Amino acid sequence: MTRTRIMATVTAVAAIVGIGAAAGNPNWSTTLTGYGEVPAQSTTAGGSFSASISDDESTISWQLTYEVPGITQSHLHFGQPSVNGGISVFLCTNLGNGPAGTQACPANSGTISGIWSAADVVGPAGQGIAAGELSELIAAIRSGNVYANIHTTAVPAGFVRGQLAPGKGHGD
Repeated sequence: MTRTRIMATVTAVAAIVGIGAAAGNPNWSTTLTGYGEVPAQSTTAGGSFSASISDDESTISWQLTYEVPGITQSHLHFGQPSVNGGISVFLCTNLGNGPAGTQACPANSGTISGIWSAADVVGPAGQGIAAGELSELIAAIRSGNVYANIHTTAVPAGFVRGQLAPGKGHGD
């Protein structure tokens, strides 16, 4: 076997193993920056998000820490990198538009956390995730197609964003 063919085989096996590891990984995290937004934002504001999927996949525990002026709300959205998607779950809101029990966003900076169950999933139905479908949200997270987003008064469509990836989970 030629060296090129060996390297291609090793690369393919590593990619398959990596995908398999991500598929079963309970821990996910991201750094939220303006560069992740669509369109990108030049800002020093940002934050971090981490989540852990329970062993029985019935809940997701999470934590969001941020320094963002004028925060109005924060969510997880269903969408691949560089594409805007619909809201799946609320992290916080100051607009009164979240499901009952959604916590308020601390002004300008803070750390919030919680635990989601199927009752917290709001969609997006137009993208194939119906309200209450936690298993679909988990599948979307594991496929790399979920991002955390913080919205502000200055940029209501989204100010800082980060795509979830396998990593350190909440509580680790």
